[in-house]
Amino acid sequence: MRIRTVQSIRLRQFAVTLLISLIGVVALVISGSSLAQNPDSRPRTTGTATPTPVQTPAATPQTGGPGRRIAPQLGAPPPPPILKPKPTPTPDPTSAEIDEGSRLVMNTELVTLNVRVIDRNNRPISNMRKDEFKVYEDGVPQPVFSFTEEEVPVIYGLAVDTSGSLRGAFEQVINAAKAIINSNKKGDETFLERFISSDKIETIQDFTSNKDALMDGLDTLYIEGGQTAVVDGVYLAAEHVAEYKKGDNNDRRRRALIVVTDGEDRSSYYPEAQLFQRLREEDVQIYVIGFVNELDAEKGFIRKSPRDKAVNLINKIASETGGRAFFPESISELPSIANEIVRDLRTQYVISYDPTNKAHDNTYRTIKVTVADAPGRDKRIALTRSGRHAGQVNTAPGTRTSTTPAPKTTPASNVRQPANNPPRKTP
Repeated sequence: MRIRTVQSIRLRQFAVTLLISLIGVVALVISGSSLAQNPDSRPRTTGTATPTPVQTPAATPQTGGPGRRIAPQLGAPPPPPILKPKPTPTPDPTSAEIDEGSRLVMNTELVTLNVRVIDRNNRPISNMRKDEFKVYEDGVPQPVFSFTEEEVPVIYGLAVDTSGSLRGAFEQVINAAKAIINSNKKGDETFLERFISSDKIETIQDFTSNKDALMDGLDTLYIEGGQTAVVDGVYLAAEHVAEYKKGDNNDRRRRALIVVTDGEDRSSYYPEAQLFQRLREEDVQIYVIGFVNELDAEKGFIRKSPRDKAVNLINKIASETGGRAFFPESISELPSIANEIVRDLRTQYVISYDPTNKAHDNTYRTIKVTVADAPGRDKRIALTRSGRHAGQVNTAPGTRTSTTPAPKTTPASNVRQPANNPPRKTP
């Protein structure tokens, strides 16, 4: 009996041991399977884990393969915005004022200056005589060929910044522009331009003397967002005014440009240096109405504030071309500013001189006009463009120079073509 009891106990112990072994084997199999499916699994630990700093590798250009990011690259800049003229109509030979077969070369030596004379309080001075003016080119006195104070027709452009920065004053800006256009007289011609970014510089109305067409063009203007390109807008508008001609090649009408902007250039294709070089080549006076009060006046340690940069740009554009800059403190000043611009355009002196330096070497030559002080009166100041480029002139041997007007031809008009893509500056 005792022997059977001992055998029964041993049999139970063997069964328990076998069961424990089987459980262990099953646990090992499950654990191994789990590790195979999750190779990055880590055993859980108690307490607060200390985060391991992650090192970010340096960014390198990646190409191909799923899940890889391609580093952005700056593409080549697109071509600059240009003015594309319409084909010139064939001149009518019956309209010529010279005999058929005659050869006539215009005198392109004369340099014409629009001169404004003011006192210390910026009031215009009229009724001056030719002998009271002296003209200097590179410091050398120049012989005055012609002089007049008569009102002559004006060719001018009106370029309006329609970016969001002028939203608050936009209605008053349009009203001031209409006041300027309403002052147009017989022989005046005007064109309208709106500019925002470099790819949004548009001719709203090309040169015309029709006031109704110009008014309708102003009524179509609207505010639109974009990176303001002041330099590009001025560059193209001044170029368009300078190149536009109507009638004979002896057109002596004054050429001007009126610009309304906040002066903050954000993304222009043309650098400022190229703008001012171009302006020195053209006889276009520029008047700028600058709404700069909303610009940031905060300056850095070594940089100018956006407002200071805008004021400097506006002043330089005006002074380089013999024009004027206006900085209204409120929109209520716009009507009087418009009247001042109109008065300046109508009360200037037109002086032409024959330069003593006949070289056409494309050099820049400074120009200065002085006026004699009148006894017992305030000092008088003459304002005009600061210089000119002596461009190349091709004259065939044996031809003669004449100041006789050239044959009248049908004028060619110009159409502005905005750029197809927004230009970018090359880094």
